[in-house]
Amino acid sequence: MKLLAADIGNTNLTLGLFDGEQLVGSWRATTRATATSDELAAQAGDLLALEGHRLADLDAVAIASVVPPVTATFDRFVRERLGIEPAIVDATALEGTLEIRIDRPAEAGADRLANALAARIEFGGPAIVVDLGTSTNFDVIDHAGAYLGGAIAPGMGLSLEALVGRASKLPRIELRRPPTAIGANTVHAMQSGAVLGYIGLVSGLLTALRGELAERSPADTRVTVVATGGYTFEPWLAEVPGIDAVEPDLTLRGIRYAWLARSGAAGAATPTLIEEEPA
Repeated sequence: MKLLAADIGNTNLTLGLFDGEQLVGSWRATTRATATSDELAAQAGDLLALEGHRLADLDAVAIASVVPPVTATFDRFVRERLGIEPAIVDATALEGTLEIRIDRPAEAGADRLANALAARIEFGGPAIVVDLGTSTNFDVIDHAGAYLGGAIAPGMGLSLEALVGRASKLPRIELRRPPTAIGANTVHAMQSGAVLGYIGLVSGLLTALRGELAERSPADTRVTVVATGGYTFEPWLAEVPGIDAVEPDLTLRGIRYAWLARSGAAGAATPTLIEEEPA
């Protein structure tokens, strides 16, 4: 069974090809809200072809999207070109699979729900997923595996773009750690604020979220922190304290778990959830 998992974000479209349980390839492209279904078909076909795969070999497609226009266009491409009815990952699709304890479940981003489901299955709860992308999402699951919500902050690149766009004398810079926190020139000063400041933001929010989650958990329960997203390959991530695992493909795996749960009635294998160990 070959499944194409599509994670459609505001900046990037990420595709993952699963052959059974194994992720055999993943590709990242720029999201274009105005792309036609034909353009998406050509783009997806070209990306898979980079590693010798074909759209014609797909058995199923699952989509997690936070860009509604692209969701509709991608859905049309899959139906018309591949003859497959794609599975859409959202709060409704996850009823009975992931308990969503937020005020308005329908507003939860599909990528956040996929991350929470994957973390629950692979790491158990309580856990926090830090998704480092266009925005920085902190997604929290409790000791019973329920999704509690979290926090959303601007991503590093987005913050820098806003700064450069509003301050005409500031140049565009490379996002890397400066030699010292005290910047002796404009570039280093900007890198200090963008990179070291971002590390401080992530660290501070993790401390607050971990503390609140620990208060809601049984005594002596350890909170697991998992990092995912486009910035997980940056070397400065090692400076963020308390990250237990770095899983760049966590969202794609979460999309697959959601598809498995939805397809269970049709005979697909359902994911094995990690059960809390008895006290």
